[in-house]
Amino acid sequence: MSVLFPKVQKPREWDYRPIYFDKDKEARKDKKLARLRHGAFREEHEKNMTELRKKKQSRLWLWIILLGMLVIAFYILL
Repeated sequence: MSVLFPKVQKPREWDYRPIYFDKDKEARKDKKLARLRHGAFREEHEKNMTELRKKKQSRLWLWIILLGMLVIAFYILL
C-alpha cells in the first residue's frame, strides 16, 4: 500500500435490469424440460432414425429413376 496514494475500493454500482415476461421463451423452456423426461432420448433417437431411413429410401429411388432415364436415353440415342 502506498502512503501518498492510498488505494480505496469503489462502492459497488447498482445494476438493475428489469425482467420482462416473454411467452415464447417460456414455451421454449417448457418444451426443453418436457424433452428431459424418462425415455425421451430413446424416443427422439428412434424418431430421428426413422426419418433418416425415409430420406435414404427416397434418395435411393431418385438414383434408380435417374439411372433408368439415363439407360433409356442411351438406348434411344444409339
